Amino acid sequence: MAEVNVAELAAGVRACDRAAVGRAITLVESRLAEDAEPAQELLAELLPHTGGAHRVGITGVPGVGKSTLIETLGTALTRQGHRVAVLAVDPTSALHGGSILGDKTRMTSLANDPAAFVRPSPTAGQLGGVTQVTRETISVLEAAGFDVVLVETVGVGQSETAVASMVDFFVVLMLPGAGDDLQGIKKGILEIADLIAVNKADGDNVERAANAARDYQLALHMTKPASPTWTPPVITCSGLTADGLETLWDHVAEHRRLMSASGELAARRADQRVRWMRAMLTERMRARLTTRAQDLLADLEDEVRADRLTPTAAADQLMAAFDGSADA
Repeated sequence: MAEVNVAELAAGVRACDRAAVGRAITLVESRLAEDAEPAQELLAELLPHTGGAHRVGITGVPGVGKSTLIETLGTALTRQGHRVAVLAVDPTSALHGGSILGDKTRMTSLANDPAAFVRPSPTAGQLGGVTQVTRETISVLEAAGFDVVLVETVGVGQSETAVASMVDFFVVLMLPGAGDDLQGIKKGILEIADLIAVNKADGDNVERAANAARDYQLALHMTKPASPTWTPPVITCSGLTADGLETLWDHVAEHRRLMSASGELAARRADQRVRWMRAMLTERMRARLTTRAQDLLADLEDEVRADRLTPTAAADQLMAAFDGSADA
């Protein structure tokens, strides 16, 4: 990006100037070395104004209707006076790094709502469809005054825990009929879900959705709730007709009330900040390692690829070279 006036940009974000919010998110998403310092200065400037939003993660397999549900839910919330931001995290190609970035076109009504902000964001290869800077983006949106932040994930089943580690409430969307044999459901998903919603419960799917919900409810009984304060409910809903979405949001609000009263919300967010720090440390170490030992890394990759060196031995050599350069 061009040279950034951090104070001016922060003021624009706080005033919810949409252009400023967009520039701020672009800055914190930037992978350019020259943008790292102003991005952190901006986040530090905005930090006192963050933390007030409902942070809700929404995941589910492709085709479950995430975008339709989010648009319908977001529109209903803005009509109630909420200011809604959506982070639609898109898949990035492993081959060329491009991303689809199509959610803004699939949420046309919400994207044009003056009380909403829809931001497609590439995953940059991160597992579970979560960008390494999604947490920072949430901070920017909260500082801009959005009191609901919905994070839609790719839902490829690789690492939904990454989403759960940055939101207050985690919704898992399921398809009607999937409960017949609980296909696709994983114990790990049940353990981190704060609510399971069987979507597309409309038309001929109503009965199938109800049957699926009963099956998922039985499955939940076989897991231990993550919180002593909250037992994850199972509901049916339709992003198309809006049936069940009021119930869904009532659960989000009740969860926040109970978790705030028990102190678990504050503890959960504190733990998330520590996880965020550790994730950033891992990323910084990886970047520094590959930068300092770039030539050696390429040679070792060739050796491993040719089966002349074990991956473990190559990793040990790389770390030894990194330790030596750090001591120099």
